[in-house]
Amino acid sequence: MSDLAILLHSPEINLQLVIDGLLAGAVFALAAYGMALVWGVMNIINVAQGELVMLGGYAVILLSAQGVPALLAVPVAAAVMFVVGWGLYRLVIFRIIEHDLFVSVLVTFGLSILMQQLANELFGADVRTLESGLRNVALMGGRVTVAGLRLIAFAAALLLGGALALFLRYSRAGQAIRATAQNARAARVLGVDADRVYAITFALNAAICGAAGGLVAMTWFIHPYLGLPYTVRAFMIVVVAGLGRLLPVLLAAGGLGIAENYAGFLLGTQYQTAFLYALLVVILVSRNLALRRQRRYLK
Repeated sequence: MSDLAILLHSPEINLQLVIDGLLAGAVFALAAYGMALVWGVMNIINVAQGELVMLGGYAVILLSAQGVPALLAVPVAAAVMFVVGWGLYRLVIFRIIEHDLFVSVLVTFGLSILMQQLANELFGADVRTLESGLRNVALMGGRVTVAGLRLIAFAAALLLGGALALFLRYSRAGQAIRATAQNARAARVLGVDADRVYAITFALNAAICGAAGGLVAMTWFIHPYLGLPYTVRAFMIVVVAGLGRLLPVLLAAGGLGIAENYAGFLLGTQYQTAFLYALLVVILVSRNLALRRQRRYLK
């Protein structure tokens, strides 16, 4: 109750929580962009989404150790993760394209465990972070501070979302992706190489997650078992926002970030992850009830 009283009598704390939540949500939105793309085009729920974020974070940390500036290392890590995503598709993912969603969940869950253990062996279990070198912005006489890196992450989410929308609408590869998502069999008849489209889609997803992981490494921290919370966040955002709509993804990610911040302030940071999973259950149950009502209406 004391924390709630503080919120009621301190507008600057509310503003701080809202700003931090919106800016943190931008990073969540990056992971959700990729999941929405893979789910919409390939009909695969990628449970290894968070592990791709984790690998992107380690890529930025390793590049920085070689003298590459932290912010410049982010696009380089995205390019590296594009290659990793292409390789994962050619080794594993192409085998489950024609199967149902449950098979994709099982296979990518196994892939996530494999990537966790490989990261643990290669990089160790220590928590790592990286200094961005960016200053904070002070508001309201210093009572509210905004991390410069989080502002960049928010701008990156907007730019990446816009670039992705333009790519899907105007490029030949993007049009092939959209055609395959609408009807893969018809796209094949018209000469679209669906296998190549799927490979590009999964590689793009990995690249987006790589950029997100680099921002996570500079904003929070990286360790081998970081992935699951980011997978859950991405899944929740996509379920709420829907497939194929980028602006709702950003709005849902911002809402999730704000809700997590308030939960951490009111309940304590030790319960923030528990709040995340409880919110997932609430969203899934409410979605199931909404679908049942819709089916009754159609009957």
